[in-house]
Amino acid sequence: MIVWRKASRSNTTGGDCVEVAPLPGNVGVRDSKDPDGPRLALSPDDWRALVARLKREDTV
Repeated sequence: MIVWRKASRSNTTGGDCVEVAPLPGNVGVRDSKDPDGPRLALSPDDWRALVARLKREDTV
């Protein structure tokens, strides 16, 4: 069973709502407003790179 958790920066007012889940060998990412919609499966290295990039963008 895949257990999704909402990202800490997501909000409840209909804005950015991202969920992540551990998958075998990957990290799953989906839009919590569309749980049956498209999903991404990122390698751990790609996940770390994405998070690092988002953190850099957040400080600009």
